[in-house]
Parts: sequence; C-alpha cells; structure tokens
Amino acid sequence: MSIPNHILEQLNSQADLISIIGRHTTLKRAGSEYKGCCPFHGEKSPSFYVNPQKNIYHCFGCSVGGNAISFLRDYENLTFIEAVNELSKQTGIEVPKDEQRNVSYQRTKQKPVSKPAAVSTKVQPITARPESSADIPPDYHNQGNNDYGNPYSDIHSSGYDDLPPQALYDAAPYDNDAYAQPYYDEGDSSYPPAWPSDTDDGVVLHGDNGNAEQDGNLYELLEQIQQFYQHNLTTHPHAKHYFVARGITEEIFEAFGLGYAPYGWQHLEHQFPQDIEGLKALGLVRQSESGRDYDLLRDRVIFPIRDNQGRTIGFGGRALDDEVKPKYINSSDSPVFHKQHVLYGYYESRQQRADRWLVVEGYMDVIALYQAGIYGAVASMGTAINESQISRLLTLNPTLTLSFDGDSAGQKAAWRTLEVALPVLSDDKELRFLTLPNGHDPDTFIKANGSEAMREQITNAMPLSQYIFAYLSERHDLSLAEGKAKLMSQVRNLTMSLPKGSSFRYLLNNDIYQKLGGRRSQNVEAKDALLDFDGDMTISQQLQLCFLFQPRSLREDPIEDIWQRAGIDRIDLPAHIKQRAATDAFRPLAWEDLQDAALLDVVSTIKRCLAYLPADVNAAAHFIMSNVQPITQENLSRSWSGFYKTLTARNILSLDELIENLVMQLLKLLMQKKMQELIKNPDHIKLAIVRKQAQRLDDWLRAQQAEQSAQMVTVQS
Repeated sequence: MSIPNHILEQLNSQADLISIIGRHTTLKRAGSEYKGCCPFHGEKSPSFYVNPQKNIYHCFGCSVGGNAISFLRDYENLTFIEAVNELSKQTGIEVPKDEQRNVSYQRTKQKPVSKPAAVSTKVQPITARPESSADIPPDYHNQGNNDYGNPYSDIHSSGYDDLPPQALYDAAPYDNDAYAQPYYDEGDSSYPPAWPSDTDDGVVLHGDNGNAEQDGNLYELLEQIQQFYQHNLTTHPHAKHYFVARGITEEIFEAFGLGYAPYGWQHLEHQFPQDIEGLKALGLVRQSESGRDYDLLRDRVIFPIRDNQGRTIGFGGRALDDEVKPKYINSSDSPVFHKQHVLYGYYESRQQRADRWLVVEGYMDVIALYQAGIYGAVASMGTAINESQISRLLTLNPTLTLSFDGDSAGQKAAWRTLEVALPVLSDDKELRFLTLPNGHDPDTFIKANGSEAMREQITNAMPLSQYIFAYLSERHDLSLAEGKAKLMSQVRNLTMSLPKGSSFRYLLNNDIYQKLGGRRSQNVEAKDALLDFDGDMTISQQLQLCFLFQPRSLREDPIEDIWQRAGIDRIDLPAHIKQRAATDAFRPLAWEDLQDAALLDVVSTIKRCLAYLPADVNAAAHFIMSNVQPITQENLSRSWSGFYKTLTARNILSLDELIENLVMQLLKLLMQKKMQELIKNPDHIKLAIVRKQAQRLDDWLRAQQAEQSAQMVTVQS
C-alpha cells in the first residue's frame, strides 16, 4: 500500500506525541520542550527530549530520534501500516485507500485561452457583484441558443462553505540532520520567483515552457496561484484599499501573502491553461450544469491558507461588497487540504515562537492580533475546532484562551468548543474564555483600545468554572429549586466528560453547588440523608441505592477509577517479587471480587441498560429494578421509595463523592480480608503485593481527606 507523503506528514504533525510517549516514560516540561528518561536505553538521568512544536523526539544519550510513526514502529513494535492506521484513528485523518491519490496531476499542452478583447484596467465599482445574475455578461444568459449557458446556474448546488472563515494546521517532518535547527529556513530557494507582469501582447502564462508532458505538483501550483493573487493586489487599488482601510500594513501583506482574485469567470484558466486538471483537483475551478468551467473565487480579497511547513494548501476569499452572500468562501478539501485538521495562523505564530495561544473566529482577527504583536492567535476553517487541535495547543501551553463573539452564535460556538475540550482537559490544563466588551471582536477592539488593552483582556479572561456557571445561569431560573436542579444536572453531565482521575470534576461540582447557595458539601448532606433514612444499612445496600439514584456514576467504573487515581496500578515492587508473581496479581479489583451477588446484579444491570434509561431519576430507578433478579428487586423495592424521598427533601443534587467513599470502604474491607486469608494460608508473594496495594490506597485516602478538609476551610472562610 502506497501512502502519499502529504498524508504521512499530516499524521505525524497532528499526532499527540507527548501522550504517545508519555505512556512509556514520564515527561516533564523543560522550557518549550519536554524531557524524560529515554524509553529505548533505560537511562537514569534524563536525556530524552520531545519537541511539541515539530512533533519529534531525540535522545542525546543513544541518538535515537524520529516522529510519531517511527516511535510506534520502533518502540511499540508496530508495522509501518499498523502505525499509520493507529495515528489515523487518533487524529481522524483518513488514509486514502486509492493508491493513486497524491499531489501530482497531468499537465496538458494547449493553446493559451485568448485574452478578452477589452479588459478594462479601471477599478470595478463596489456595486459590481459577481454573484448577482444581473452582472453576468449578456452572452451567459442566452440559455438554449448556445451550449455555453450560465456557468453560475448551479451555484447553490456547488457546495459553498458559507461558514465564517478560519484555519490551518498541518505537518512538520522529522529532520534527521539537525534536531534543534530553526523551524523555517529563510534561505529556502524552493519558492517560485516573483510573479511576472502582464505584457502588452497578452497575459504571461504560467509554465508555458512546452514541457506539458511533465506531471504538475499541487503544492507548486498552489504557490504559483498564491503569487498570482498577491500580484493582483498591487494592480487593483480597490482591493488593496479594503485591507488598507482596515489598518493592514505592507509588512502584513507579505507575512500572510494577502492577495486578490480578479473579477472574471475564468481568470485562472487564462493564467494556467496547462494546469486545468490541477485547478479542478483543488476545487478552484468548478463546472456548471451546462458543462462550462468557472472560477470559484472572483472579485474577492484572498487569504492564503498554509500548513505547518509554510506551504500554501488552500485559499479563503472575502467579498468586497458586504451585501454579497456568502461573504466568505473557502476553497474545497483536496488531496493537500483538509479543513478539519487546519488552523489559520498557526504557521505564522510558530514563526514568531508564540508561547500563548488564543482561538478566535476569523482571518482578520488572527491578522489584527499578529500585527499588534500578539502572536499565537489561530482560527479553524469554518468547522468547529476539534479535540486533537485543542490537545495540541494545550501541549504547547497548558492554558488555552477561546475568544468568540458575544452574540448568540458566538456563545454557542464557545460552548461547543468547551464540550469538545473537556476530554483532554487534565488537571494541569486550563481553558479560559474571552468575550470582549461592547460587541467588539479582537480586530475592532485593538483599533479602538490598542494592543496593551487587548493583552490585559487576554490575561483577565474568564476561567472555565466561572464561564460554565455564567453561561448556564442565564438559561435557568435560579430563583426556583427546579432551575438549580437542572443547572446542576447539566454540570454533572459535563464533568463526566473530564479525563479519568480528574480532581477538577469534584471541585467544579462542589464550586457550582456553593454558588447555588449550598452551605455544606453534597457529601455531608448525602451522608446525613443516609443516616436519617436507615443507619443500619450495610455499605453494599447503601451503594446499591446510590447507584439507583445516580446510575450515570457507572459510565466509568468507580473501582478502575480509584485504582488508577490512587496509583495502585503503578506500585513499585522488588524485582524478585515481580518475577515470581502470577500474571493476574497486579490486575485491578473487579465487582466480582467483592463476592456480593446483589451489588453485582445492580451494577451489571445498570451498565447493560445505561443507554436506555429515562431522564427522570425515579423512572430510571424503576426501569433498573424491573431488570434485576427477583430477590434483588424485592430488597430494593422495600427501600427505594423512602430513600428517594429523603434525598429529594434535602435537595441532594450529586452523590459522586459519597459513591466514591462507599466504593473505597468496600475496597479496604476486601483487601483486609485478602490479607487475613493470605496470613492463614501463607503466600508471601501475593501477601507482599496486597499489602503494597492496601498501603497505596490508605496513603491516597489520607491525601484526599486532607485536600477536602482544606477546601471546606477555604469555603467557610
């Protein structure tokens, strides 16, 4: 199977290399990189470095180095294809099955398209709209009398992307010669020469060297098109005026390669007559229902979209007339351009060694921030920013700020981004939200208040916990208990998306409960409710009722969660014990190990039925009871009604911490029982392991209790 190089570059660039390597060795931030002990040669002093900017690793001890594919291949013993498929799953980048899909296309030898008889050099009036049928040349309207037809007759079915502009993010291959060399070689001579001027005899055609037999390259063609658009900006004052009026300087024209696509239906075909196949592959030339080709971007200022290596991979075009719809058009996905994996401005910010990252809504926001000296602003390409992109930005800096407009659409986009980010928001990462005052976006705010005021706004952006409460409190009537309960329910559902072992889950739930007027922790309230209901109930019976009240707690197995958070799965034992231990000696405990038939029945039933449970708590509990064994159902039915009334009377919104405490008590009892059995029937290897596990659990429990006590002191003060 032949996989195109540009796909491999994208896979390596988008892979979460820190996470991949972090499964095998501990990595700690060291400046702009991460370092740790080399997993390949087992050193004691760290000399293994991972560069998240270039997504490569290198060991200065054994000289091993590479990218995500090479690590999976060399360390995890995957084949090349297996490594590629694994990264495809992680990043969402599809590996094409068609082996012929690559960046080459067949160039054709053809005569240049004749230049129109009279091409006016005058500035097109602002009222000229290529999208308006009234402005289509008269011969285009002569449908039925010729085979030319109206090339724009199927414009609404041509797949325009009418979302706001945004993005770029692609691949940086591993450099075997110099790990620490600059990301960009300013002496690179591979870029095409400056675009030639028009001549008196006609348009100078790209690549008209008679060598039409040679295949074209999409990257080279895109670079030529970018220079063509950029050259047009210098010869069309009305287009340049659009940028100048918005405060854009000559330096920014060059830094971002801004340009202009001229008015006209086939200017690209006139300029690139040998590259029609390439233009169509890029989606820059399309075909009407009548079979006539037309250019996608016309009479629009152009924003080139670049990958991580600075190569042009697509274009965004903005109409000069605000009345033209859609206002923005992005070029189509192509073999070299995949919108969902691209962040606009990423390459330019990386060139400036940005260390703080800000997600904004549009091209001009990115450019305005860059011009103000605020580097690190990026925008997605009309689609919502995805989990892998957020993970990458959080790797570069543990704090990521999201800046969206304050209108309804902007806030919905911010909330969607929040939901996408939660699964990668570990305790050492932070998400912040910036909504600028008075309806400003970054571009207009900087013009009105200056760059220092913008920096201050970014510094004081709202933390995630405050944003969640502010957002939800506007959507629920908090003067009513029902409104508070609905808000708290949404918060609980959100926090379930946080990574396993997240302390933020408990802290966020408790913080918002306090904001809703709670004076005591939910755990204390729930414990009191249990005591008032029936103080003689066993731990198992209490836990069964808690699971009935809050079955979502089993979305992630509480035993596995505690096992990992306490670090029991990572205990350090002498080598001779590891060698002599049974293969299953280190596995996490399971519900079956508790040897409690009723509890196991409830847990397995809830896990089986979780996706089908009604939203109402009481209805869900009865659904579960109808599916357990008769003896279990009989015992639960006697207690459920009183338990439910007791909790609802106290306005109990969450049992998260109580469930965790009950599970930990069961684990402690089980470990004590196992140690007693091993003492009676000596097995020194198993006993050493269980003692170490029990000690690790006790240490963690004490740390948890100390943390919770400190939090309560803080709340009360």
